[in-house]
Amino acid sequence: MRPNERQERILQRVSENGRVEVDALSVELGVSAMTMRRDLALLEADGALRRVYGGATRISSGSYEPPFAVRAKLQQPAKRQIARMVASLVDDCQAVILDAGTTGVAIAEQLSHRQITVCTPSLRVAAALVSSSSVRLMVTGGMVRPGEQSLVGPETARMLEDYHFDLYIMTVSAAHADHGFTEWHPDDAAVKRTALAASSRCIVACDANKIGRTAFARICALNVADLLVTDAAVTEEQRSALEAHGLEVRIAGLGATGTPAATSHNGSDNAQSNHGDWSHADD
Repeated sequence: MRPNERQERILQRVSENGRVEVDALSVELGVSAMTMRRDLALLEADGALRRVYGGATRISSGSYEPPFAVRAKLQQPAKRQIARMVASLVDDCQAVILDAGTTGVAIAEQLSHRQITVCTPSLRVAAALVSSSSVRLMVTGGMVRPGEQSLVGPETARMLEDYHFDLYIMTVSAAHADHGFTEWHPDDAAVKRTALAASSRCIVACDANKIGRTAFARICALNVADLLVTDAAVTEEQRSALEAHGLEVRIAGLGATGTPAATSHNGSDNAQSNHGDWSHADD
């Protein structure tokens, strides 16, 4: 197992359990305790966890935003599956706001060959699309948040308010049945609320690891969005709780028969066949 794969597994265990032990991780991952301690030290230096005697614990504050480089290591297969399904729900010639974050970058990569207009408050998303010969790229103004490279502030809001978009693809830090969609940073949450107001429809791209959690700054209630796309790790209880608030949930990456596919909640349609049905439901 390569070091980056090993560190992703460590972060997954910390996220799931709140605490990990060096000895248990060494056995699970087939490496020495010394190698495991070195991995934990690197992850602590990145701000991803806190080392304690014999292991490490999660940094659990809802106001703490893990660094982009750390988040980019997490849930990579799930994010790619979500990105493919979300991209399949975008029609050619649409004007789309594409959000910041690691999932936003994965979606940008899937959209780079499409005939669409993309507006983004993210320098990272813009970098993924700037070489595309088919995407008409707009980048909002605003102040750049170091590390995250998202654009925030009054200038960002003013630019979004001057246009009307067919679709907003929103990424979030957390989704909770009672607390709605939330974000680590208040400035990012404010940009997302402006983007919602400027768009006809909203798809939320959110891996299952974020469901049932709450971050620092509230974005909106669940039913403000039209659709949430997540991965197969979401539990039936979590999905039902979201749908009880009027939010449609679709699962990317696993069909009803257990074969790889992008499916709706009932598992009857793949993402491509759902494409037109969803995006033109109110036209």
